[in-house]
Amino acid sequence: MRAAELSTLVERARQGESAAYDTLVDLYANRLYGYLYRLTGSRTEAEDLFQEVFVRVVRMLPAYRDDGRFEGWLFRIATNLVRDHVRRLMRNPPGLSMNWEWQGDGDARPGSWEPFADEAAHAPDRGMRLSEDVDALQRALAELSAPEREVVMLRHFSEMSFADIAQAMGTPLGTALARAHRGLAKLRRIMGAADDA
Repeated sequence: MRAAELSTLVERARQGESAAYDTLVDLYANRLYGYLYRLTGSRTEAEDLFQEVFVRVVRMLPAYRDDGRFEGWLFRIATNLVRDHVRRLMRNPPGLSMNWEWQGDGDARPGSWEPFADEAAHAPDRGMRLSEDVDALQRALAELSAPEREVVMLRHFSEMSFADIAQAMGTPLGTALARAHRGLAKLRRIMGAADDA
C-alpha cells in the first residue's frame, strides 16, 4: 500500500470508521503475528499479544499524529507489549525460554526468538534471562540513530522490502540500504560487546 493510501486509511480509522480499522488489521495481521510469534515462541502468547496490540491501537489511534511512520508506531506498541509480557513472566514463569541469534546470510537478516528444549530451558531463572535478552536488544536498538533504528525495525520486524522502506521514509533506496547496513553492523557490535561483558 502506498504511503498516501495508508495515511488516508489511518485517518479514516482515527475518525472511528470500523471498516478502515478492519483493513488496517488485515494489512498488518500476518507480519505482526509473525513478529510476536518470533519473540515469544508461543502461538497462544502471540495470539494474545496480537489482540492486545490492536486493543491498544484502538485506544491510542485518536492521539496518533500521522507522520508517515504508522508501521514503526504499530511495531513499537507490539515491542512494548512483549517487554511487559516478559516482566509478567518473571513474576510467574511458565516454562519457556528463548534464544536470540543473528544469522549471517547474504541478506543480513536476524534470526528469531526460538524456543530451545534443553535442561537449561527449565532453569528457575528462565524468565529473567528472557527479560535480559529483550532488554539488551532494546538497549542496543536505542543506541542506533533514529533513521537506522527505523530501517532495522521495518526491515527485520515488519518484513518490509527496502524499496517499500525507502518510499515510506521518503529517502532514496541507497540511503535505506546504507542505514540498514550501518544499523545492523552497530547492533552486532553492541550485542557482541554485551555478550563479552
